This record gives sequence, structure tokens and C-alpha cells, in this order.
Amino acid sequence: MAENMNLPADNTAKGQGQPGKDRLVEVKHLKKYFNVRSGVLKAVDDVSFDICRGETLGLVGESGCGKTTCGRTLLGIYEATGGDVFFEGNNTSTMNKQLKKDFKRNAQIIFQDPYASLNPRMTVSDIIAEGMDIHGLYMHKERQERIYEMLNLVSLNKEHAGRFPHEFSGGQRQRIGIARALAINPKFIVCDEPISALDVSIQAQIVNLLIKLQGELNLTYLFIAHDLSMVKHISDRVGVMYLGCLIELATSAELYKNPLHPYTQALLSAIPIPDPEAEKNKQRVVLEGDIPSPINPEPGCRFRSRCRYAKAVCSEKRPELKEVGPGHFVSCHLY
Repeated sequence: MAENMNLPADNTAKGQGQPGKDRLVEVKHLKKYFNVRSGVLKAVDDVSFDICRGETLGLVGESGCGKTTCGRTLLGIYEATGGDVFFEGNNTSTMNKQLKKDFKRNAQIIFQDPYASLNPRMTVSDIIAEGMDIHGLYMHKERQERIYEMLNLVSLNKEHAGRFPHEFSGGQRQRIGIARALAINPKFIVCDEPISALDVSIQAQIVNLLIKLQGELNLTYLFIAHDLSMVKHISDRVGVMYLGCLIELATSAELYKNPLHPYTQALLSAIPIPDPEAEKNKQRVVLEGDIPSPINPEPGCRFRSRCRYAKAVCSEKRPELKEVGPGHFVSCHLY
């Protein structure tokens, strides 16, 4: 049974982190382009944001908007086309060998599909210990004790250590993936849609587990997801992406209360309300027009073909992400 959920100016110079908090991750003008047959696919195009130590930054948007590519490029799984990523003040692209190794240990990922992300030929014990073996941590007896500790941390039993992934449910497999990520004491975890492949009854359990672990281990998350209600529940701040661009960024409470970008307004208006009467009477923002191709995009705002407020400047110049209120950034010519 699911656990109970209680739903509660120049950005590159100034940063978008919460005032007074230590920035763990800084992303500056990050770009990731792919060469395809018909041109250049700009999956992530000049994206900048900060993540403070101990916070959760949610990243939302439609499928294909570049959320996962952004997270993987940030970690170095994909080589960036341009821009910089700083971890604890060090540029990940110019780190020396030791700093790079430390970054690889401190920055981990939980993958979307727990069925595809676990090697079916490896036991749970070897899956969890894979990172420990690579980094030379917890040798011999300590290694097995650490595996049992990780299993207990994600509410699994030590008897599970000798089994194979096919013997577990989707939710249990995702717990194994979380245990693998935590085994080498990371500081930062990219949660790449960690609940989208799971039954609804299990999703809240996994999210609440992540929140619990964050409090106990002082973890920092980039939480990528489609489920806007879940993102609101887990995130301190939320960024909205559209066709490779970050178009709005604010605290969770502010974004859901006062969305400014027309796309964000449409996105939030689609969230179902668990009250039939309120759901029937709520005002939906319906998007019209064609979705432009992210391959060889034209100058200007990527959203203009679907925007009811589009004007001439929207076709000529791409709007910058600027601060329009305390900690509230938006990329739109309306502001």
C-alpha cells in the first residue's frame, strides 16, 4: 500500500540559487547538440541554473524537451557541446584526474526504467557493489556489510542480496537502483524520472523514500519528472523546459501559485483536481498551433507558434531568462 503523501537580471552572474545557501552545482550556458540526418538537433540549448546543497530542483516539461539530456550532460554521460558545469566550484570539464574521479563518485544517477537499468546477469549484491569496486571502497568484509546496510536503507532484506533482478517487482528494482547510487556516499543525485515506469500505488513510496534519504544523508537532487503534482511535493524549486530551453524557474510554491510563462500556465492548468466539481469548472489553457522542430530551430522564441501573446519581437529575438521577482526567473518578452 502506498505511504500517505502530505502534499504541501543576469542569471549567469547572479545565479538562481536560494540566497544564503551554498551552491553545489552550477550550470552555465549548457548546450548539447546531436547531428542528425536532417540537420542539428538542439536538445539542450543554452541552459543555466544552480542547485544549492541539500535542496531538490525539479525539472519538468513535455517529452522531448531535453530534461533527461540535460541531466545526463550535466553528469558527463553525454559530452557537452558547449557551456560549463561546476561542482563544488570546480569546472568538471577542466578537472584534474583526481577531482574528476571524486566528481564521478559524488554525482550519481537513478535511471527511469528499473527493468533496463539493472544487469540481469548480476546478483543484487554485485549490482550494489559495482561502484564500490570501481572506486576501491569497502573491501572484503566491509563490502558485504555495506551491501546489507544499503539494502536495509531502502527497506529490502539482506536475503535479497543473492537474488537476480528478474525476481523482483518494479518498485523493488528501483529500490535496488537507489541502493546502488547511494553505496558510494554521493553528494548529488540526478533522479531521471525515477517513478514514471512504476505503478501509481508504488510511486508515492519511492518519492517518500527519496525525501527520507535526503534528510538522513544530506543529499542534493535534480528531480526530472512528468508528474507535476509529484514534482511540487518533492521540490524546493522547479524549472520548466521547452524544446531545449529553460523558460521559467521559481520556488515550488511560487511557480504553482503564480506561473508567468504562457507555457507554464498551460502545463499547470492540465493538472487534474481531485474534486469533480472544481475539475469541471476550472479554466484550462488550451494550446493551439504547431510544435516547431528542435532540428535547426529558427531565431526567436521557441514557443511563439503556440503562444496567444506572440508579437513581432518573438520571431526576431530569443528572450533571456531574467529575474522578474525574488527568485522567480522567466524567459518571455512579456516581462
